[in-house]
Order: sequence, then structure tokens, then C-alpha cells
Amino acid sequence: MPSLKDLRNRIASVKATQKITKAMQMVAAAKLRRAQEAAEAARPYSERMGSVLANITQAIGGGGDAPALMTGTGKDDVHLLVVCTAERGLCGGFNSQIARLARDHIRKLLADGKQVKIICVGKKGFDILRRDYASMIIDRVDLREVKTLRFVNADAIAKKVIHLFNEGGFDICTLFYSQFKSVISQIPTAQQIIPAGVASAPAEAVDGGNAVYEYEPEPGEILSDLIPRNISVQVFRALLENAAGEMGAKMSAMD
Repeated sequence: MPSLKDLRNRIASVKATQKITKAMQMVAAAKLRRAQEAAEAARPYSERMGSVLANITQAIGGGGDAPALMTGTGKDDVHLLVVCTAERGLCGGFNSQIARLARDHIRKLLADGKQVKIICVGKKGFDILRRDYASMIIDRVDLREVKTLRFVNADAIAKKVIHLFNEGGFDICTLFYSQFKSVISQIPTAQQIIPAGVASAPAEAVDGGNAVYEYEPEPGEILSDLIPRNISVQVFRALLENAAGEMGAKMSAMD
């Protein structure tokens, strides 16, 4: 039977742990407000970008003027997965849920005889996926030193992906992240970003109706500039959604 001294030590240890988790919860709450505001601010721009691309795509009818980033290679043999998770833990099942979605997708692709390549953004996803798929991981993006996410961080990732596509490294690219809904709700999401056709634009964003647009310069030239930018925008949105979701999950985990 534990002595009185042992019981006192245990009580003191529990109280110390409670103080630590309470402090971590308060820090997460402060960071959540900023992260949530950033994620919500990025959504309208991201969705409107999808609307613009959808309208231009419809204007040219997916013809020969459309760039390869939109039309694809005509094959679906090699798939690139960009898996975005947090750099740190202590956030419940936040990271494991994203990794599980990616893992299920990998299994389906492999069962269909496809080749898979993975870029891990964030340490936790890398740690989980390398257990079974280390040979498929071609790059890891480390954001541990990034205090505040900027567009330049997403742009660097997008440029890596686009360069790999232009070199013939893959046919289809899918982005994995967690869409922030609330402190207690984050939805693991898979979004195809290459080919960036009309299907990849959010349905609610395509709101042109029967409006007729005139484009200057030609639609194909506009798409060649907009599609790489849109890929960067979608990656940035994913990183911001993840940041908000991570802080929400931390708050719940420390409760």
C-alpha cells in the first residue's frame, strides 16, 4: 500500500501536470484565433480563383490551348501525394487522421497497379508514413522554424511539385490536409491539384451563370499564368487550414 508521502507526491505531480496542460491550452487558444482568422480569410480568394479558372476553362472548351497542368498527361500511372501534417504532436488524432486518409489512398492506388510518390510536409506525417512507405517518400518539407505561415512557404512547395510535373515525374497530384470546421471538428481532406481542371474547382465557386466574358490576352495564355498561381494558393490554403485545425485539436487534447 502506498505511503502517505507517496500519495502526496502523486497529488503534487497531478497538479503540476494540470498546470502545464492548462498553460498549453491557453497558448493554443491564443494561436487558434490567429490561425482561424488566416484560414477563413484565405477561403474566399481560393474559391474565387477556382471560379475564374473554371470560367476560362469553359471558354476554351479544354482545347489545344489549355496547358498541361490543366489537361494532364493523358495517363494516371504515377501519382504524387503531398501530405500536409503538423510538425509537432500533442494534438490528439489530428495527424494520424490525415495520414490514415493518405494511407488508404496509397493502398487503393497500389491495388490498382499505380506507382506512388510522396512529399511529406510536416514531421508527424513523415514519421507515420515512413514506417510502411519509406521508399515512396521523395521529399520532406520542414516547417519547424516557420513561426508564421506565409505565401512564400506554400509557393516553394508548389514550385517543387510543378517542376516535378514538368520533368515527367508524375501524372496526378493529390493534396492531403485537414479542413478546419471548429475546435472539435477537423475534416481530413484529399484534393486533386494536378491536373487542375474544372472538376478540381469548388462547386460553390463556379458562379458565372450565363455571363459572357472577353479575355485579354488569350485564355490559354491566362491559364498558363493562373494555374501555377492557383496551385500555390491551394497549398497555402491547406497549410492555413492545417494550422487552425492543429491548434483546435491541441485545445481539445489539453482539456
